[in-house]
Amino acid sequence: MRDVGDALTAETIRIAGFGGDEIEAYLARPAGNGDRRGGVVVIHHMPGYDRGTKEIVRRFAELGYDAICPNLYHREAPGAAPDDAAATARGQGGVPDDRLVGDVGGSADHLRSLPSSNGKVGVIGYCSGGRQSVLAACHLDLDAAVDCYGAFVVGEPPPDFPIPITNLVDQLPNLRAPLLGLFGNEDKAPTREQVDELDRILTEHDKPHEFHRYDGAGHAFFSVDRPAYRFEAAVDGWERIEDFYGRYL
Repeated sequence: MRDVGDALTAETIRIAGFGGDEIEAYLARPAGNGDRRGGVVVIHHMPGYDRGTKEIVRRFAELGYDAICPNLYHREAPGAAPDDAAATARGQGGVPDDRLVGDVGGSADHLRSLPSSNGKVGVIGYCSGGRQSVLAACHLDLDAAVDCYGAFVVGEPPPDFPIPITNLVDQLPNLRAPLLGLFGNEDKAPTREQVDELDRILTEHDKPHEFHRYDGAGHAFFSVDRPAYRFEAAVDGWERIEDFYGRYL
């Protein structure tokens, strides 16, 4: 997709999510009408619907896509600061998988309803959102999915994990979209061995996928405001994402 520069619009809107619930979402779009274009649903990480996530949404608009991020914690803490909303959501058991699928589905429907839409929608998620990106692509008609170091797509959560969560091994045969995976080789969740297992399962089920792994990078290597940020891995990762979406959206 051609980079359209800084000409974009961004706003907080309301969309219909799981069960018809009205939820908050952040939408960014290239300015002007232009050609028909694909859309991207951005799934935020566990810390929440924060400034860094909104910057990612705007980056996709700069790349020429309509992009949206649903606030997964809107029901628990409408209007709360991201950290407070995340804490509230964790205290109530996190985001149920069926609700996540419904909220992402509502986001994709909103993107497809825009006059600029070419009908194609991809999904991307980071950390917990990486797992949720794969989950959504197992249940929704999406055109491309990106998993950025999503934990527990395979493997078992530790007994003391703060929210109830299961892996997606039994759902992976239903994956409906090509998958791009970006992983740090120093990550503890997912580990190298878990990424190998995911690769094997997808290959066995003939699911189109491509994985890229980075030495010297651990979890959250895209996060520019964290010590975990790794410049070379993040730059290459963005290039991989742009190429992947350019082919499928």
